[in-house]
Amino acid sequence: PQERVLLETGWEALEHAGIDPTGLRGGDGGVYVGVSCVDYTLEVEALRYEELDGYVGTGTAHSVVPGRLSYFLGWRGPSLAVDTACSASLVALHLAVTGLRRRECGIALVGGVNSIHHPRNHIVFTQAGMLSPDGLCKTFDDGADGYSRSEACGMVVLKRLSDARRDGDRVLALVRGSAVRQDGESGGLTVPNGSAQEMVIRSALAAAMVEPADIGYIEAHGTGT
Repeated sequence: PQERVLLETGWEALEHAGIDPTGLRGGDGGVYVGVSCVDYTLEVEALRYEELDGYVGTGTAHSVVPGRLSYFLGWRGPSLAVDTACSASLVALHLAVTGLRRRECGIALVGGVNSIHHPRNHIVFTQAGMLSPDGLCKTFDDGADGYSRSEACGMVVLKRLSDARRDGDRVLALVRGSAVRQDGESGGLTVPNGSAQEMVIRSALAAAMVEPADIGYIEAHGTGT
């Protein structure tokens, strides 16, 4: 159902934006999706060879997740599956913003999808100490002891502001700036690096041409791993 849910949510996002995709068919629309779930691949491993068919490949490959949406809409712009673990959806948004600014696409569907239906990763993450025993995220707390896994699909429609105004679109928000970095060397492969995260925040502020004092609201993703 992961690809189906993405198709439905992508269509609903266009409906909410008041955009009829019919006239965009054959154009340079882009699709950028954060996806890291491998549960379907794990299930395929349990199949006998005689049970395999050609649809197994298109049903398990991450590249097909955005590709199916591009195929359905007839969009010929970039179609990328992004896997950077917990940050995948925001990295996908960063790439979409970059693509729009470089005019690689004129409209973009951006989001992420995560479907959980196999226990292996839950067990692995528990053994690694990543999941909170009580299922609660205690972000920014000394008692942080992991995160809680969840399923979701979210999509947004992005256009250049000048194009949105020209087309009379309803503008809900403006992406002023974004940035992508990595923790690099830290206390462990999955351990956050405070100084590196400070750098990416400062890079995003610089890209947006705003000062820290200009920020009035912060919404943070903190897994507590």
